Amino acid sequence: MARILVTEEIADGGLERLRQAGHDVDIQVGKSGEELLTIIPGAAALIIRSATQVTAELLAVADNLMVVGRAGIGLDNVDVAAATKQGVMVVNAPQSNIVSAAEHTMALLLATARNVPQAHAALVAGRWERSRWTGVELVDKTLGVVGLGRIGKLVADRAKAFGMRIAAYDPFVSEDRAKAMGVELMPLDQLVAESDFLTVHLPKTPETLGLINRDLLLKAKPSLLVINVARGGIVHESDLADCIRDGVIAGAGLDVFSTEPMTESPLFELPSVVVTPHLGASTNEAQDKAGDTIATMVELALAGEFVPFAVNVDAAEANETLRPYLPLAERLGALFVSLNGSLPKMLEVCTEGEIAGYDTRILELAVLKGFFGAISDEPVTYVNAPQLAKDHGVEVRDVNCATAADYVNLLTVRGDEHSISGTLSGPRNDQRIVNIDNIPFDVPPADHMVVITNDDRPGVIGTVGTILGNAEVNIADMDVSRVDGSGTAVMLIAPTAAIPEATLAALRVAPGIIDIKTL
Repeated sequence: MARILVTEEIADGGLERLRQAGHDVDIQVGKSGEELLTIIPGAAALIIRSATQVTAELLAVADNLMVVGRAGIGLDNVDVAAATKQGVMVVNAPQSNIVSAAEHTMALLLATARNVPQAHAALVAGRWERSRWTGVELVDKTLGVVGLGRIGKLVADRAKAFGMRIAAYDPFVSEDRAKAMGVELMPLDQLVAESDFLTVHLPKTPETLGLINRDLLLKAKPSLLVINVARGGIVHESDLADCIRDGVIAGAGLDVFSTEPMTESPLFELPSVVVTPHLGASTNEAQDKAGDTIATMVELALAGEFVPFAVNVDAAEANETLRPYLPLAERLGALFVSLNGSLPKMLEVCTEGEIAGYDTRILELAVLKGFFGAISDEPVTYVNAPQLAKDHGVEVRDVNCATAADYVNLLTVRGDEHSISGTLSGPRNDQRIVNIDNIPFDVPPADHMVVITNDDRPGVIGTVGTILGNAEVNIADMDVSRVDGSGTAVMLIAPTAAIPEATLAALRVAPGIIDIKTL
């Protein structure tokens, strides 16, 4: 059972699932940064939203922390670099609120176009100001989308239904893909100059901070309305306020701010500005999705399994072809430790066949996880495994080969003078050990395996079976291979339990036995 610290309001469905899995869900909402320093020790997981600041200082005292789960998309409040250095996985829920964020963008787009909140405020205050709040139609207007990611694409799709022309700036989207989406790509300066509405859908990075500033807005039409439901700070707020006040552009609709909570801003004094307090993900559906997703990610992380939405794992996401090979890769890494008997200077992870055509870094991480998990008392994750290799002076190298001689797919771990290979077999993807030190076998991997080198003559297999039987050791699987021209053979045995040391000692001195190695 692990202690999971929850510091912000999270939908209870996901938390209840964590409780049912046997975890201790410790809800501590509204704590200050100083208080968090005293309650984080001992927690294996930390679940947050956007308010909790996960700093290097907080991570330094989190002595048992394995994973930080952000129930949402942005990670502005998490020191990801410090977490990675400490081996703490950082996960988020990148798809939980994309529909809600896109719909809130459309809400602000319509609200700014038709001055809905201003007219509402005037009317409930007793003023019938029908002529003052005349708006503009969306049809035939140009919507400039800055960033054609998941949310930007959803906004573009919805805006088309209003008869808008869609243009966009995104250097990572090809012309062909944009054309298929019905979007015209153009440079950012041109986009700002041609747009009637400009909506921002970018992550907050050093490159995007202050991207929409006065110099850029000076190129715009005086009628431009700017919408930001992405991240605060991408739109330079004081520049925006000045440009609206000076008539450079007409107004804005903002859901996010450079500092939050934000209750005072020169933007709030401008009648053509519509603001909301970071409501982009504030729907019941988005909160439920975020809670469920982050609970799943945290549960996987605590179990040491592959986590699809880990942001600081140095590998591409495992696709449906690679994912079944992760447990095999981890098992091969663990078995190789015993096979080699010491740390190799170089650990080679070789993939052959169809899997070699993919980004196989995640398989390398799985091998390292199994390898160091077998020799370390500390938890080993996909995050800290590369650092452990570096700390132990083990160089790791990927070798990919598009063809496999005898198997559709083959995964080999090699180092020093030893190697072990495995594959998946049959419709259930059963794991098989198929080669050890260039000797072929066909045995499912097990928790306790033994490799016996012996004279290739009658009676030796019977001797081994008799000794194991007398010790009440049951053999689950076994395979025997001859070593050409050497007069020796090698048995790979998978017993149902560990072989006692006394039994291994008896095997070592038995007639015909040359060497025994336990895996």
